[in-house]
Amino acid sequence: MNHGFIKVAAAVPPVTVADCRQNVKEMISLAEKASMQGVVWMAFPELCITGYTCGDLFTQNLLLEEAENALAYFVEATAQYNMVCVTGLPVRCDNQIFNCAAVSSHGRIWGVVPKSFIPGYKEFYEERWFADAANAFSNIVTLCNRQVPFGTKQLFVTGNAKISIELCEDLWVPIPPSSRHVLGGANIIMNLSASDELIGKHNYLLSLVAQQSARCITGYVYASAGFGESSTDLVFAGNGLIYENGTQLAATPRFTMQPQLAISDIDIERLMNERQMTSSFMEHAASQRQGEVYHEIAIPIVVNNVIELDRKIDPMPFLPSSTDKLDRRCDEILEIQAAGLIKRILHTNTKALVIGISGGLDSTLALLVCIRAMQRLQRPMSDIIGITMPGFGTSGRTYHNAIELMRELGIATREISIVPSVTQHLADIEHDIDNHDATYENAQARERTQILMDIANQTGGLVIGTGDMSELALGWATYNGDHMSMYAVSAGVPKTLIKCLVEHASHDESYSPAVQALLQDIVGTPISPELTPADENDNIQQKTEDLVGPYELHDFFLYYTLRHGFRPSKIYFLAGKAFEGKYDSATIKHWLRTFYRRFFSQQFKRSCLPDGPKVGSVSLSPRGDWRMPSDAAASMWLAECDSLSTNVES
Repeated sequence: MNHGFIKVAAAVPPVTVADCRQNVKEMISLAEKASMQGVVWMAFPELCITGYTCGDLFTQNLLLEEAENALAYFVEATAQYNMVCVTGLPVRCDNQIFNCAAVSSHGRIWGVVPKSFIPGYKEFYEERWFADAANAFSNIVTLCNRQVPFGTKQLFVTGNAKISIELCEDLWVPIPPSSRHVLGGANIIMNLSASDELIGKHNYLLSLVAQQSARCITGYVYASAGFGESSTDLVFAGNGLIYENGTQLAATPRFTMQPQLAISDIDIERLMNERQMTSSFMEHAASQRQGEVYHEIAIPIVVNNVIELDRKIDPMPFLPSSTDKLDRRCDEILEIQAAGLIKRILHTNTKALVIGISGGLDSTLALLVCIRAMQRLQRPMSDIIGITMPGFGTSGRTYHNAIELMRELGIATREISIVPSVTQHLADIEHDIDNHDATYENAQARERTQILMDIANQTGGLVIGTGDMSELALGWATYNGDHMSMYAVSAGVPKTLIKCLVEHASHDESYSPAVQALLQDIVGTPISPELTPADENDNIQQKTEDLVGPYELHDFFLYYTLRHGFRPSKIYFLAGKAFEGKYDSATIKHWLRTFYRRFFSQQFKRSCLPDGPKVGSVSLSPRGDWRMPSDAAASMWLAECDSLSTNVES
């Protein structure tokens, strides 16, 4: 399977201005390298066959004829490759010269696309030589002794990829042609460009490509002229860029004299799923496309199975990769959580926040959010009532951390042991206290929730939920126990991110060194509900990830299931790439099946969730992102899991 991926390249070849044969030789060399790496679509810069900076030489018949001859040579030389090339050259048609992109493969030119917007300002003089696409009368042009389609409304189709083309200035106008191309069906845009370098222009270019690929929910391949074009007043640095829906996948280095290739895999399936989920994407397509008929040209390219990806699959999709971005993201998440809580406090005229503190990650983050909310409201920390409720499985480490954290943060503290009440309850229902089954565990969770709710009633308070989105996905919560609260501040935060948020807070200089040390220890504590007794050395025996699987895997599965709607086989493939060397394929398959089994069977818990702020692009709120029948069958998903080979490359 190719899992919806298609390998593309942006090439920056060395250019000798006005030497068509030499330029084509350099292009053929890059095409060979790209073909050997499995590239299916490849873009070269604008006017790369002649050079962009030829000036009035574009009016010379010799240059125009040699450009056409060089294209014919290039097409023949690359015919053996299972690849489509998009090259730039001047083309004569209707007694005019057009700045064009030629699409070729298998020894044939499949279409020619003229540039729509011709710049004639500042350092650009293209209007002096070239006509814009709107001035063309013909939809056929004779090129290399063959009549080929000519025009901007062309879609070149290979597999599930539909490619349209724009050239340089087309991207910089208020409504780029690509905005219409995607409404016509394109899911990848190729831009052949020759953009000179100016101070600050590069960053603007990156933002422009990122924004256009995001707005159009498309792949965007941008190939711009490099060092060899630098002539007279202009300097070109070379830009090979590949973007997907606003995210940069690959980029070539700038200001180098060497030929460059940016290669990556664009996920067509991901783009199409995103468009389908974004109902407004095609909302005005009919009005925008009036009179615009796109001509689809099927190119017989074999889109091979994907084994090696030329793009990074992040094992932590909920976390930014860079430290700077992560710090900013953590601050933003805490502000979102606190802002949601503040609104609820003001709306309900809440006198106190009531929260159960266990000494674990989830309750610690919820407490930090409460602290931030009270600081914003300029209310005393004593309006937060922290309650630790030691039970049969509470370890000395978590008990100490809970007590000390509450004391150091200056909140009101209460300790209520649940051992006597749960012991009495188990006796009342005639349950053997030595039988550590679900009844034994859930009785403790429900007793703790009852205590919190009753104290909230006593104090005019609001019970703050401490659960997270990963637990909601797996149903790892006691129904009407820790599953319930009056406001769930972390309902939209996955476990992998919870850990990062607490770690981030442990470096916050507004907290005392003692609090920072406590937070660090909490980050290092094994994740556990602590509902069964510790061992003889007071070590936690009941470790959540031993029971339901690693949270980093489950968060990965959750992200690609909800955010992109991928099927199990693709998620399995991606997980194999993301966690290569950490988890073998059999382990990934085992926990993937566990994920689907629990995800489907536990929807009834998610259907009656308390309110909580949406933090990221994925949410399980039954009032927002995820509305699923509680009784939906998981059989198709589980069957596909069972069919997966533990050889991830097959």
